[in-house]
Amino acid sequence: MTDLFVNDKTYIANTYSRFDIAISSGKGSVAEDYDGKEYIDMGSGIGVTSFGYCDEEWAEAVTKQINTLQHTSNLYYTSPCVNLAKLLCEKTGMDKVFFGNSGAEANECAIKVARKYACENKGEDYYTIVTLDNSFHGRTLTTLAATGQDKYHENFQPLTAGFVHTPANDIEALKEVVRNNKVAGIMIECVQGEGGVNALDGDFIRGVDDICKENDIVFIVDEVQTGNGRTGKMYSYMHFGVSPDVVTTAKGLGGGLPIGACIMASKVSHVLGYGDHGSTYGGNPVASAGAVSIISRLDDELFGEVTAKSKYVFDELTGAKGISSVSGLGLMIGILPEGKTASQVVSECMKKGVLCLTAKDKVRLLPALNIPWECLKKAVAVIKEVCGE
Repeated sequence: MTDLFVNDKTYIANTYSRFDIAISSGKGSVAEDYDGKEYIDMGSGIGVTSFGYCDEEWAEAVTKQINTLQHTSNLYYTSPCVNLAKLLCEKTGMDKVFFGNSGAEANECAIKVARKYACENKGEDYYTIVTLDNSFHGRTLTTLAATGQDKYHENFQPLTAGFVHTPANDIEALKEVVRNNKVAGIMIECVQGEGGVNALDGDFIRGVDDICKENDIVFIVDEVQTGNGRTGKMYSYMHFGVSPDVVTTAKGLGGGLPIGACIMASKVSHVLGYGDHGSTYGGNPVASAGAVSIISRLDDELFGEVTAKSKYVFDELTGAKGISSVSGLGLMIGILPEGKTASQVVSECMKKGVLCLTAKDKVRLLPALNIPWECLKKAVAVIKEVCGE
């Protein structure tokens, strides 16, 4: 494997701090490296492989579509794209979908929707987008500006103008921002993933919804990581009884292929007209066919399974030796170790055959939604052992 590591460092931009492991194959929730060592995957490609590696139904749908029509221009109709949009609207009660290729693109679309709606209904000086401190919304210049973490802004100034950040779970501070700015939209994550797997307070989320309704502000919920069953609901906002105007999603939507979606409710569903937005690969037939196979299987039975597995992890790890706290929602879980750094825990788990992620100072778990109980229990036991050593 020496050549692979050397060639990677030689020819690929050095934007990733990779672990010393090369994945050669995978099936379900088990990955295998080139030496034949197996690992229980508790990261699912950062929440992407919703049903694990090489899920047979997903692979069949993708393969069939590849051999039928792999791509055509959005100037023409294709059934996988339409079928996926219909499913998403039916499962959310929303009206329209715009497809892109990633979460960042979905969020860019949402920002454009909010600004165009505000321009047409409140005036062209209503363009400010409010997001939360510690948020993460993407790596384009505009979604970096939306991201409420200064470390991501360094070396990339000037970022896109018109963004204001305010503390999470502080409704009075948010009200003050709305009073002092001409606001087009408010964008939140119900669980801040890259910010440390921090679940927002339900009263705060409902308060954001109220503020948006009272002030005719477009309410955007970023479900890029929290969506598509990850938290035990179709989308995380559904835990809180709110009704966003725009929902963005990606990651687990495609099951392993790049696709993002900006889902719009009736208030803003007709804001974008011909030529206002576009994407060469958005709604690609192969990615859409894969996504249909994922979304069509997200039902109450699976959500119940996600909830039960989440409870198991929380019950096993909360209060365990070497663990300070456990946070998150559903199978989006953050573990704050004590006595070791999150990176140390991840490294030691890897040696014992379990792949985890980090999020700031926490170990982050994003297993496949259908991870077998046997795999889950083995992985949790390893994490518990490593943290307690």
